[in-house]
Amino acid sequence: MKLKSICSISLMAVVTALLVTTMPAYATKMDDRIESSAKQSYVFKTYLKDDDINISSKHGLVILTGIVSEEYHKLLAQETLAGMPGVKSVDNRLELKGAPPTANSDAWIKDKVKITLLFHRSVSASGTEVDVKDGIVTLDGEATSQAQKELTAEYANDIEGVVAVNNEMTVASTPTKSRTVGEKIDDASIIAQVKMTLLFHRSTSALHTKVECKRGNVTVGGIAKNGAEKDLVSKLVSDVTGVKSVTNKMVIS
Repeated sequence: MKLKSICSISLMAVVTALLVTTMPAYATKMDDRIESSAKQSYVFKTYLKDDDINISSKHGLVILTGIVSEEYHKLLAQETLAGMPGVKSVDNRLELKGAPPTANSDAWIKDKVKITLLFHRSVSASGTEVDVKDGIVTLDGEATSQAQKELTAEYANDIEGVVAVNNEMTVASTPTKSRTVGEKIDDASIIAQVKMTLLFHRSTSALHTKVECKRGNVTVGGIAKNGAEKDLVSKLVSDVTGVKSVTNKMVIS
């Protein structure tokens, strides 16, 4: 009996020692993977590439520091990290270079319109010029089709603070090939874009949605007031860059 007890104690000691030595190594690898994955993500390589963002992860607790050029970049970086495997929390200490536009000002509305167009693949943010005066948005530039022209105005009109939209866009005589629906983008970047899209659209900004994504296939949960609101969420999410399919599990209440 004594021999068994001694053996049991020795075995426990060995197991404990192994756990103590292997856990820090595992945590370090996980933290390194989080930092590396963030820097290689679509969001960081596309939208945040010119920002000075430092990512520090310790046991899945992420701290973001540095300077960004746009106010929305702070939240976009945070949401991207939050959607990555192994991340437990994100402490966002990012600072904005310069002063942000005053809430509900024309400059503020202009930023929101441009950002919203940026995340939707069926419109062209780069090909659309946005001007705002007294809450009235004027759209200029070239659309690839009449449908894209109308959709651009629809999206712009759904931004908080927009009073009206003057759509002066022209339609290209030669159709331009748009990005494919199945464009490969990491899931964390898709989740971040979906969350930002639903936040910036006036019709969905107040909804508390839960967003999950696996290989571009998005599942949305939460509560909708009616079927129309639920359908709108599906429509907006399906048009986010990188989304392959949308499963809407929102409950109507």
